[in-house]
Amino acid sequence: MTELEREQAILNYSEENIVTLEWREHIRRRPGMYIGKLGDGSSSDDGIYVLLKEVMDNSIDEYRMGFGKNIDICIDSGNVSVRDYGRGVPLGKVLDVSSRMNTGAKYDSKAFKKSVGLNGVGIKAVNALSSRFLIESYREGESKSVEYERGHVVNDSPQQSSSQSNGTVIEFTPDTEIFGDYAYRDEHIEPLLKNYVFLNTGLTITFNGKKFYSKNGLEDLLNDNLTTEILYPIIHLHGDDIEVAITHSNQYGEEYYSFVNGQHTTQGGTHLSAFREATARVIKEYFTKNFEYSDIRNGMVAAISVKIEEPVFESQTKTKLGSKDMTPDGVSINKYVSDFLKKELDNYLHKHLETADILQKKILDSEKERKAIAGVTKLARERAKKANLHNRKLRDCRIHYNDSKGNNLDDSCIFITEGDSASGSITKSRDPNLQAVFSLRGKPLNSFGLTKKIVYENEEFNLLQAALNIEDGMDGLRYNKVIIATDADTDGMHIRLLLLTFFLQFFPDLVKKG
Repeated sequence: MTELEREQAILNYSEENIVTLEWREHIRRRPGMYIGKLGDGSSSDDGIYVLLKEVMDNSIDEYRMGFGKNIDICIDSGNVSVRDYGRGVPLGKVLDVSSRMNTGAKYDSKAFKKSVGLNGVGIKAVNALSSRFLIESYREGESKSVEYERGHVVNDSPQQSSSQSNGTVIEFTPDTEIFGDYAYRDEHIEPLLKNYVFLNTGLTITFNGKKFYSKNGLEDLLNDNLTTEILYPIIHLHGDDIEVAITHSNQYGEEYYSFVNGQHTTQGGTHLSAFREATARVIKEYFTKNFEYSDIRNGMVAAISVKIEEPVFESQTKTKLGSKDMTPDGVSINKYVSDFLKKELDNYLHKHLETADILQKKILDSEKERKAIAGVTKLARERAKKANLHNRKLRDCRIHYNDSKGNNLDDSCIFITEGDSASGSITKSRDPNLQAVFSLRGKPLNSFGLTKKIVYENEEFNLLQAALNIEDGMDGLRYNKVIIATDADTDGMHIRLLLLTFFLQFFPDLVKKG
């Protein structure tokens, strides 16, 4: 900016440059601040599912307070209806809770301890981002409803008598002006509803006529998600504000499901960090062996759910817990989780010696394999580093999923192709900012039943692992999408199966997390 332009900008900066937006307009202009990315429904974290969650969370909080054992959901052609049987919104506040920012009972922690929707924003975001939004409350033989279009009231019905059971109905239609040509998909909705019932045993959710119910909580969750045979029965432990389920399988890596006040924290947070640390420490101390934590956790499949007063999340979408304490000015999450596991997990292992023996054998097997590959790991890493500098098989992109900052990180992807000719045509037509290409040399090795040592001994697998940056877990993944691009013939299908076998065998999280 030149000095003249700078002076002109100062002169032109006046009261007219300051704009105050109404709540609905601010949400519609900046939806990402409230619901994350928009999307069209093809991904489980797209905005239309966040809208559903915001409505569901209020109904779940009612159940957790002891009101209403059923929630009915109907989704038809993009129109969503959620009916709970809780206490219903106080009739005089139906308009306020749906259209006035920072309005809600949950500010009073005595009324809504350990709930999810604490900021009074969620339901208003659903309202503002919907072409049609209806809220109707039933309480003690009376009802009250308000209907909106894009956040504007179009029908504020007077209070009237009703024969309906207590509870709240919310209907909404996500606005195509915001979400474009969207569609709700059952494969993304059903896992969400399953998690709700796993975390709220005794609750029944009916979705388009299909019922979801859980009797055993996190034990049911693990059984529902396991893709490999477990080595010992699931260890299922309960406390006042904590529930955990733990087992091991022969898969590589670690797999966790973490929750706070019934909210699935897909990015973990302080509670999951405390759990991973405490679990490994308790097991190590139980066996009085100098086991490495990585060997203890290898193959672990576990879930943790905690109930925290006034939880602090690192974003409005509530996918990562930031709270340090269980209650304001109370015990730390780290100490609470650690003390619980020190007592309950240690007691369990002392009472179930057969499980303890199987667990120890698994740890020893992991330790043996780790030491076996230690000799080739260093050489393989050096080879991969050199290859990455001069590797003609990898045509990298400029923007990566694990970049600390930048735009379009979610769009970063890598195409795995069969041979140089296929990679050549993709390379010419790709977007070099967001799309990388890795070419194979024909059919890769069949890794089924092999140990992870093969990843380091096989040059192609080692280079692929290095290109993806997943040796130490999914946190360093360089591309948000891994696309296997092979010919539509039998050889192409064989290559796809061999690659999927490789990923499922050694990096199952890459596949399971989409």
